[in-house]
Amino acid sequence: MKRLLVTGGCGFIGSNFIRFFLKSRPGWSVINLDKLSYSGNPANLRDLRGSSRYKFVKGDILDKKLVLKLMKHASGVVHFAAETHVDRSIESADDFLKTNILGTASLLEASLACGTKRFVHMATDEVYGSIPRGYADERAPLLPNSPYSASKAGADLLVRSFQETYKHPAMIVRCTNNYGPYQFPEKVIPLFVTNLIEGKTVPLYGNGKNRRDWIYVEDACRAILLVLEKGRAGETYNIGAHNEMNNIDLTFAILRHFGKGKEMIRCVKDRLGHDLRYAVNFNKLKKLGFKPRWTFAKGLAVTAKWYRENPQWWQPLKQDKYTVKS
Repeated sequence: MKRLLVTGGCGFIGSNFIRFFLKSRPGWSVINLDKLSYSGNPANLRDLRGSSRYKFVKGDILDKKLVLKLMKHASGVVHFAAETHVDRSIESADDFLKTNILGTASLLEASLACGTKRFVHMATDEVYGSIPRGYADERAPLLPNSPYSASKAGADLLVRSFQETYKHPAMIVRCTNNYGPYQFPEKVIPLFVTNLIEGKTVPLYGNGKNRRDWIYVEDACRAILLVLEKGRAGETYNIGAHNEMNNIDLTFAILRHFGKGKEMIRCVKDRLGHDLRYAVNFNKLKKLGFKPRWTFAKGLAVTAKWYRENPQWWQPLKQDKYTVKS
C-alpha cells in the first residue's frame, strides 16, 4: 500500500484533507506528523483511531532525524504544517519564522535525500499582498504585508529554489480563505458562528470593506489532491472559489443565517497593516479539471450546523478574547 506523509494533519485543513484523501483513495495510507501546537487538535481525527490506514506521529518538522525517518516510507508529501494566524504574527514573529521557513527547509532536505516523487507545499494567497483590482496569477510578484505572509513567501521561495537547483518535484498551492468544520475558533467564520451560538456579539474589524474569496474546505481538499496527482512538478497553482465578498457582507450573511441583525455587530480597531483585498486567478487549476462544487450559502449552512452540534469540540478552545483573521 502506498503511503502519503501529511504534516500538520491535526490542523483545520490538514485534518479535513486526510479524511477526504483516505475516503477518495482506498489504496493509500497516511502518516500524520504534527507537533500539536495550540491549533493542532488530535480530536479532529478521532474517528480514524484504530484505522490500519492511518498513523499519527507526534513530532516537530524541525526534527530532521524524525522527518527523514518518516520520509523514507512515503511515496508523496503534502505539507500543511505552519503557523497561520496574522494577529499572532504581528505580536511575535519568531514561531512563524521557525516553523514556516526552517520547518519547510527541513522537509525539503529530507524529501530530496529520499527521492520523494511528489511534494505539495500548502501556501496562501496572502503572499501576493493586497490586490486593489484584477486578480493575481501565479506569475504575480510576492508582496507580503504581515510577518505571517512574509514567512510563507519565504517558504515559497525556498521551495522554488529546490525546484530550480535540484529539480525537486515540488508543487506550490496558494489557496484563498478556507472555512468549514474543525476550524480553530479564532478565525473569523467560526468565531462569529460560535459567538452567535453563545448569544455574543461579533467583532468586525474597521469599516468591514476588506474583501476575501471564501472556499469551503472540501473544495480546497479536492484541489490539493488534484495537484498532488496531476499537477506538473515545479509549478505553482492558485486555488480560489469565486465567492469574493466584503467582510461586512460576510458578517451580514452569517447574521441572517442566525436570524440576527446589525445590533450584534461590535466594531473594533482595525488590524495593523490590514490588506484590503485578496483575489487570485485560478485558471491554471481549472485547466487541470478543477471546479468549485460548494456555494457559500451551502457551505455556511453546513459549517454552522457542525458548530451547533459539536460544542464539546470548540468550547474548550475559546478564551475570553479572540482576534480575528479576515
